[in-house]
Amino acid sequence: MSKKRLVIISNRLPVSVEIKDEIQYHQSMGGLATGLSSFYQNYNCVWVGWSGLTDEEVNPEQRKEITRQLKQEYQCHPLFLPEKHLNNYYYGFCNESIWPLFHYFNQYAIFKKEYWESYYQVNKFFSEKLTKILDTGDILWIHDYHLFLLPGMIRKKFPDLAIGYFLHIPFPSFEIFRLLPWRKELLEGVICSDLIGFHTYDYVRHFLSSVRRILGYEHTLGKLKVKNHVALVDIFPMGIEYSKFATAVRKKEIKKEIKKIKDNLPKKKIILSIDRMDYTKGIEQRLKSYEIFLEKFPKYHQQVTLILVAVPSRTEVEQYQELKKVIEVLVAEINGKYGGISWTPIIFIYRAFLFEELAALYNIADVCLVTPIRDGMNLIAKEYIASKGNQPGVLILSEMAGAVEEMGEVLVINPNDFDQIAQAIDQALSMPEQEQKERNAVVRDRLKRYDIIKWATDFIDSLFLIKKYQNDLKEKKLSRKYQKKIIEEYIKSQNSLFLLDYDGTLREFHKKPSKAVPSEKLLKILNDLSEKSRVVIISGRNAKTLDQWFKSVRNLDLIAEHGVWIKKSGCSWETVEPLSPEWKDQIKPVLEYFVDRTPGSFIEEKDYSLVWHFRGIDPALATVRSNELKETLFCMIGNLDIGILEGNKVIEIKNSGINKGRGALYFINEQDWDFIFAAGDDVTDEDIFQVLPENAWSIKVGSGFSNAKYTLNSVEEVVVLLEKMGGKN
Repeated sequence: MSKKRLVIISNRLPVSVEIKDEIQYHQSMGGLATGLSSFYQNYNCVWVGWSGLTDEEVNPEQRKEITRQLKQEYQCHPLFLPEKHLNNYYYGFCNESIWPLFHYFNQYAIFKKEYWESYYQVNKFFSEKLTKILDTGDILWIHDYHLFLLPGMIRKKFPDLAIGYFLHIPFPSFEIFRLLPWRKELLEGVICSDLIGFHTYDYVRHFLSSVRRILGYEHTLGKLKVKNHVALVDIFPMGIEYSKFATAVRKKEIKKEIKKIKDNLPKKKIILSIDRMDYTKGIEQRLKSYEIFLEKFPKYHQQVTLILVAVPSRTEVEQYQELKKVIEVLVAEINGKYGGISWTPIIFIYRAFLFEELAALYNIADVCLVTPIRDGMNLIAKEYIASKGNQPGVLILSEMAGAVEEMGEVLVINPNDFDQIAQAIDQALSMPEQEQKERNAVVRDRLKRYDIIKWATDFIDSLFLIKKYQNDLKEKKLSRKYQKKIIEEYIKSQNSLFLLDYDGTLREFHKKPSKAVPSEKLLKILNDLSEKSRVVIISGRNAKTLDQWFKSVRNLDLIAEHGVWIKKSGCSWETVEPLSPEWKDQIKPVLEYFVDRTPGSFIEEKDYSLVWHFRGIDPALATVRSNELKETLFCMIGNLDIGILEGNKVIEIKNSGINKGRGALYFINEQDWDFIFAAGDDVTDEDIFQVLPENAWSIKVGSGFSNAKYTLNSVEEVVVLLEKMGGKN
């Protein structure tokens, strides 16, 4: 990685800028900026993001000075956003549309066209800024929900650039995500990345489901096939700067903070709650649970204090203002009900904390309450365990936080179950110290191994791997040089054979036959080729359809139903071997049952096969039903001479031993061909590629594994190549 430059892009820089009497620079407080600051400074990296200032707040001289200073001292390239766009983009679309929706608070989500327009424009500002500083060998790492559109914008300008994208908040289920009016645009932007990362498997699953249902793109083991591009979607649970928290207690200033807190709270058990003031964090529910705890377990009165730290956040947003009022009222009520002169049950602090103060609180806290209603990861949970070292301490963690998947040894609760949280607080306070240490040791070792550096390195390494995979696919891409070679060999040939699939190879697949009819242009190309060559169409379509579609092409051979029927030019249809359709009476009722249970699917009956089509149904339901059907069929066909063939959104039941490869051999073995060209697009065409002689030219349309020697991206590319050959007759 040292030979390449890593360009990190996020909404905010790791350094914020203020203009008072003079220009001041401060480290940003956000989790991403804090976590990655230690990583990016140790590598050949630059960081691009908003400076924290609007266009209106800086004059030309200040802009020039800030840009120079950030670039020189901090390896940062700042953006200065117009105030109008900043308000609609950040406070509007990001915080009032995406944030509540992605955290399942859709009742708070506001969808305004002007929000979206500013969001698009700010992503465009980022794209324009990057265009000025990017080199072709750079690696881009784009972060979070503020920049969903940026990968697509950059891909248009730099088609071969390595682009990684990481989402730090939850990705919601399809049923929630689909509420967003601009859902398609967001997905189309982010899938232009090479690598798309999430904290947990659930987020990956929801994302892939949304891509499949909204855009129609399938994946194989997390690899998304997007037109001419393959993107990998994977899990990277973000770590923390472990050593910083694990060794903090050794510092004098932190020891001083610890002593100060202990002097003010002598002999009290400390429960720590620290979060941004945000409705997703479950602070209100946490307080109500604490009140139930005090009611159910009076033995802890005078013995325990909850330190509730709420860091101001998005104070301009109405829901956050209302939440602050609710929290203040709850704190006052609980303190008034249970407290007295000698004891305050809750100490409420509403401000940001310095690292020294935070580390001290982690160190002295007997219990840490982390109970978000929904959270992408939650690094506070990890920081607390890292800070405890070998000391006792108990983490109570919400099952709705992404961090829970790595921290199963802590006390896991449902953040909406107030009684359970109250019981967990009692369990934590009464847990033997040895058990506390043992639980924490397992989690601590895990956090130490997978820290922020390991997380970032893993992501970048995976980005390199997917680029290598893409390059391997490109090596199979039929280059112009080899296309020219094909044409030259074809011109020299005396006996040439073309074996061509139809749907997905010569024509885009359409469920409705009327839209799948070959164009006049294609028919002319086939006519031109057939003047010199033997041309065979090998299709899963039935014989009647192929006869009707290709009746105008002279000297054309046809294979129907994946090899069941063969028709030589000027002859009648014949079967490769005697076949019986009697088995269909047993199988057809099963398919009809699945059609009834799966709206949108249908049965196609051919002479010697039955096909269940499910292209038009919900992809998730299609996966379930197709697996159910296959299991049912496998149990039925043991004593029948039939097989199951999976194609593109179809399951076909046909006589065993019949496939496109067998049909292709019928013509391959007919004579010694000095030129053979075969093209296909799906799994049924692999049988053709497998039986071809070594010197044949074989082309798969699309990406992915294939026995074909080469690939072309689209039907259009295949047709253009055939047109060039036909024109050389």
